[in-house]
Amino acid sequence: MRHLLFVLFSTIIATQTSAQVYQSKQPLVHTFSIVARDANTGEMAVGVQSHWFSVGTSVPWAEAGVGAVATQSFVDKSYGPKALNLLKKGLSAQEVLNQLTEADPGKEVRQVAIIDAKGNVATHTGKNCIQVASHIKGINYSVQSNMMLGDKVDEFMSEAFEKSADKPLAERVLLALEAAQKAGGDIRGMQAAAIIVVPGKPVESWNNKTVDIRVDDAREPLKELRRLYKVHLAYQHMNDGDLAVEKNDMTKAMAEYNAAMQLFPNNLEMQYWTAITLANNKQVEKALPMLKKIFTQDKNWKELTRRLPAVNLLTVTEKDLKRILSL
Repeated sequence: MRHLLFVLFSTIIATQTSAQVYQSKQPLVHTFSIVARDANTGEMAVGVQSHWFSVGTSVPWAEAGVGAVATQSFVDKSYGPKALNLLKKGLSAQEVLNQLTEADPGKEVRQVAIIDAKGNVATHTGKNCIQVASHIKGINYSVQSNMMLGDKVDEFMSEAFEKSADKPLAERVLLALEAAQKAGGDIRGMQAAAIIVVPGKPVESWNNKTVDIRVDDAREPLKELRRLYKVHLAYQHMNDGDLAVEKNDMTKAMAEYNAAMQLFPNNLEMQYWTAITLANNKQVEKALPMLKKIFTQDKNWKELTRRLPAVNLLTVTEKDLKRILSL
């Protein structure tokens, strides 16, 4: 397939007056994607799906308080970091896009979308992108696609995003990707997908992404992406529960742990830490049946329980500890 695409690309550029611009290190990422911003929170996101391995390492780029970029078709990865650097210098999304494409002899086979922290959107679909190739710019978002099976992909993405304005940004992006697939999606099928979300204001570099999930290779990557997003939400509740424990807010901690368990009721770790929190909150009677069920399924959790008192993560009485370990 790669050989076929390379031959096709060579045919395209043979008719151009500029020198050959394809480089073997540049992947041929024909895909559909969305760049978007939440007008209320300022968060920015990129979502993408393609019949190309590990598309999440090529197409989506984003930085908190700066912007988000999707670079695809005959992709030039450098568009991502270059665009973000130019946005940080104060250029608008359109000014950045103009500067990048004007310097690129291969611009007619590129497809790029940029959104900045103010919600300005700029999109470019080169005239030599493989059809069906198009884009739609809306308020605080842009959807774009190339090498699609039909001509309704962008329309479906746009409609799904606009109709879900009351939902979190990551959910809206995922709904847009799922709508694109319903419209026919990539003519070659599916393989990989990704979503990244960054805060609207600058943060520490190690905390730059609030959502960062991707599927590198799967028969139904969007279904897997949906599952991973659900896991992400569950563990976010777990993290919030842990923070509440640190602040000795056991009511909030239990609410967060219960929210996590509702998403994944069969997850032993979520059950376990909920039970431990109950025990620490002087509700050992409620914790005992939960812990018994967990220990029956996996005895290693009992061994872990033996180790918790030494680091003050289990603070029950000696009598209650013996009751727990006798389960």
